[in-house]
Amino acid sequence: MNKKGVERKFAAVVVAAIICFSLSVNRVQAQDVATGAATATVLAALSVIAAQNLIFGNIYQGVASTVANNINASSGIFNILGQGSAGISISFVLPQFIALADGSDRMTIGFSSTDATVDSNNTTPATVVAGDGWINTNPNNLPAATVIGAAGQTNVYLGGRVYPSVDQAAGAYSGDIILTVAYNGT
Repeated sequence: MNKKGVERKFAAVVVAAIICFSLSVNRVQAQDVATGAATATVLAALSVIAAQNLIFGNIYQGVASTVANNINASSGIFNILGQGSAGISISFVLPQFIALADGSDRMTIGFSSTDATVDSNNTTPATVVAGDGWINTNPNNLPAATVIGAAGQTNVYLGGRVYPSVDQAAGAYSGDIILTVAYNGT
């Protein structure tokens, strides 16, 4: 190969290298970087308080006794505290029996489809009205669309009925009523 041919090839390689370099420089100049952030706010933790037991008081052998869910002094009362206006799911685990402390005798307890009230305005059981929440609902199937009141509290009121037998043993009977509450993201 002659000297001119080598020079032409060298010149072509140099031109190609300059073009490649200039293209890569243009690409670098066309890039940009931005930094965003991931954020989250953890809401107030839920708190459930059994504020008042469901109180049947003194009862007689063989005579059923009922407590309505709107009796200030004897309805079961649960306070739910958390983030105002947040959606929650609530459910009860209700006993079928209450028993003497030593377990030697049991008494049937029942709950009807109207024994619970969910109150988002934090009134007393006797003063709850339709606009306050869910009135006379089934404690075994509480409403799915429940929210904590805007002030950060919702109350649940519970009534029920005990059925003592004619030979029910005398004594103080009790059983656990469990209310479970969780945020549901709505």
